[in-house]
Amino acid sequence: MQIQATRSAIPLRAASLVAATASVFLFAPSLASAHAIAGNRIFPSTMAVDDPGVGDEANLEYGHQRVPGDSGDQSINTFDFEYDKLITSRLAVSVDGTYAMQNNPRARGFDNFGVGLKYLLYVNDEHEFMTSVGVNAELGGTGSRAIASNFSTISPTIYAGKGMGDLPASLAYLRPIAITGEAGPALTTGAGQPNAFNYGFTVQYSLPYLQQHVHDIGLPQPLANVIPLVEIPLSRSQGQTTGTVNPGFIWINRYGQFGVEAQLPINHASGSHVGILVQAHIFFDDVAPTTIGKPLFQ
Repeated sequence: MQIQATRSAIPLRAASLVAATASVFLFAPSLASAHAIAGNRIFPSTMAVDDPGVGDEANLEYGHQRVPGDSGDQSINTFDFEYDKLITSRLAVSVDGTYAMQNNPRARGFDNFGVGLKYLLYVNDEHEFMTSVGVNAELGGTGSRAIASNFSTISPTIYAGKGMGDLPASLAYLRPIAITGEAGPALTTGAGQPNAFNYGFTVQYSLPYLQQHVHDIGLPQPLANVIPLVEIPLSRSQGQTTGTVNPGFIWINRYGQFGVEAQLPINHASGSHVGILVQAHIFFDDVAPTTIGKPLFQ
């Protein structure tokens, strides 16, 4: 991928489409189930650091970011999509793509398309722990010449999540906290192209968990289904670390979720301005569990 961004999105007019999609969920039933569950813990599908679960789901993300370019700051807007399909209850395949628009120089088009495989390795309900392994491949030459690279990138990755629901009663109000993370190399097939090591983590405080499993403090809807969080996606290549700190929130219910995050660059190499991510996400395994959300093999 030739554009210099970690994870970005498109202009405000496109973001309104995400808000419209999210409004479909705002009046749906309250949170009842979701695809990444360990005991009482639901790990939401976060925007920049992938969650530790597998599921039948679709994800749309919009955002905007400015990053350093060869001839000054470069404004990048993208529209990301991903579809994950369960093969079994523990194994999922995915396809994804990004339409990007950038200035300085001006270019637009699809980045290389990607495919992935993810396996749910272990779940401990008592300690709200979950871990998965996977591999993702960005397929060189499948996108626009103005945007995409002609080489592929292969990324084996491990994912993990831990909820704090096993803390003692004296720390009950810390039980809604969860931490998730991912780590793995990004290996390129292009001669002379640098490899990278991508990693990141999230810290979440689940208000649904607080209400349902600690103490009902009487939060009204939609606030009762909000998960405030901070994501920190990072990448290290050629001795340089880049990344962002992303404070935001996710509103989640049984059928999907809507999220918004700011993107704060950690250094000048990561960007020069605050960016934004906006997400709309659908859980097909809850929307249509007996049809399109059903694993291909039980």
